[in-house]
Amino acid sequence: MVGWTMYRQSEFKVTKGTPKIYKSSPDGRRHFCPDCGTGLFYINEVMLPGIVDIQSATYDDPDAVPARAHIQVADRIGWMEHAHELPEFERFPPQK
Repeated sequence: MVGWTMYRQSEFKVTKGTPKIYKSSPDGRRHFCPDCGTGLFYINEVMLPGIVDIQSATYDDPDAVPARAHIQVADRIGWMEHAHELPEFERFPPQK
């Protein structure tokens, strides 16, 4: 599961470094940090013309842009439908 935010490509600019690009499909391009491999953003001019899809967890303040919808649920793993009902732990579950 990945959080994404969409912006017009005209409003987007990489200000530091040069991402590495992976051709993940005939039209899709995934951009990664060349040093650590973190996924940064996705561009697909056929499916999402003029849009850049940014992985929001990479923001300095990911909480600044809260999620507003679940998308691509047609491909969702079955148990993800109820993932919000699972127990939560601040870090790790206790050792038994």
